[in-house]
Amino acid sequence: MKAHLMVFALSAILIASIGATPVFGQIQSSIVVTTDKSSYSEGEVVTVSGTVRDLYSQTPVSVIVKAPNGNLVSIAQVTVSADKKFSTEFTAGGGLMKSEGSYTITVQYGTENRSATTSFDFSGSTVTPPKGGLSNVTDKTVLVEGAKDLIGYSITGGKLLNIIPDFDAKSLIISIDATEDGVLTLTIPRTVFDSVEDGVDVEVFVLIDQEEAADFDEITTATDRTITIEFPAGTEEIEIIGTFVVPEFGAIAAMILAVAIISIIAVSAKSKLSIIPRY
Repeated sequence: MKAHLMVFALSAILIASIGATPVFGQIQSSIVVTTDKSSYSEGEVVTVSGTVRDLYSQTPVSVIVKAPNGNLVSIAQVTVSADKKFSTEFTAGGGLMKSEGSYTITVQYGTENRSATTSFDFSGSTVTPPKGGLSNVTDKTVLVEGAKDLIGYSITGGKLLNIIPDFDAKSLIISIDATEDGVLTLTIPRTVFDSVEDGVDVEVFVLIDQEEAADFDEITTATDRTITIEFPAGTEEIEIIGTFVVPEFGAIAAMILAVAIISIIAVSAKSKLSIIPRY
């Protein structure tokens, strides 16, 4: 009889423990993260918020945003409040956030074991061409303002939008939309741009988003310069500085100016003749 009671008691404990497994065996997430919306347009504010299960002194939450291709967009360190909550904001678009698609947010609290992810959709950035006039851009060549010879180019990791000459700086300003790390190669006729001192070629100076570019290759011939530049994702502007850029007044502008000067001279001469007194 006692044996039966013992078996019954053990069975009851086993049943109870099985019934309790979903309650006691469930692993509670150590961190939770959400965004205030599921999709955003350029210029909208993305609000990221969440809670942590355990509070660790002087330990911030890392908020990491990645693009659809896996490239890093931004990273921030966010303080956790006493009530175990955290929140941060950033603006959709600009910088490294340009491509349309699903972006992933990963939050990490102390170690990789304490992390969580969420995602949101972004409609993509609209890139505005730079001021200073549009050049004639095809998929292989560019005709800049005031020039008659074409610049040849190839690009990976983005799109070439425009090239404009800076007459004061003796430079070419190249506007690109770099969705990922890439390479831009330009074959520039010396009639459009050059870098020569006392009849001798000198190396050009290259800026990427106003920062000096450390690595680029340059090959010169009697007629052109071929410049290959590596750029990181998110690059918007590359400037190549030399000693000569196509004159502000191209051939057509010069002809118009010449006609205008001749016309002024003719009108002035006629005016002088008309005021000569007659006797």
